[in-house]
Amino acid sequence: MKTTFCFSAIVSLLLLFGSCKDEHKNVVKTEPVVFAKEGELTVFRQETDSILAKLDIEFAQSEYETQTGLMYRQSMLDDQGMLFVFPDEAMHSFYMKNTEFPLDIIFIDSNLKIASFQENAQPLSEKGLSSKVPVQYVLEVNAGLVEKWSLSEGDIIEFTKL
Repeated sequence: MKTTFCFSAIVSLLLLFGSCKDEHKNVVKTEPVVFAKEGELTVFRQETDSILAKLDIEFAQSEYETQTGLMYRQSMLDDQGMLFVFPDEAMHSFYMKNTEFPLDIIFIDSNLKIASFQENAQPLSEKGLSSKVPVQYVLEVNAGLVEKWSLSEGDIIEFTKL
């Protein structure tokens, strides 16, 4: 019994002092992610065909790009956006985990018509933001632009790759 007690006491002390050591964590320092223009996108009013906005865009098409999106960036200019391109129309849900600035998320169907949008998605939130209907494209822009452009469901986008 004495041996068990001594052994337990020694193990406890080793664990206590071992956990007090300075732990050297491997910290990975990354360069800030900067915008890289890969295309251009125009938003048109459905009824009049008038231009609501012109944007420089980055594309998110691979699995990694669509999972990462605008995460780990500190900001984006108002004339920039990220267009997510999916192979087929489907329900999509986005969240703001590791995204450091608020966004408007615009959901677009396979005919390039705006199907729905989520305004002012809050930074770092893990709340799911649903497309509400099947879509093939999702455009992320700075928060407040949906309102500034007076965007409506049915408005149209057009984009080109560089």
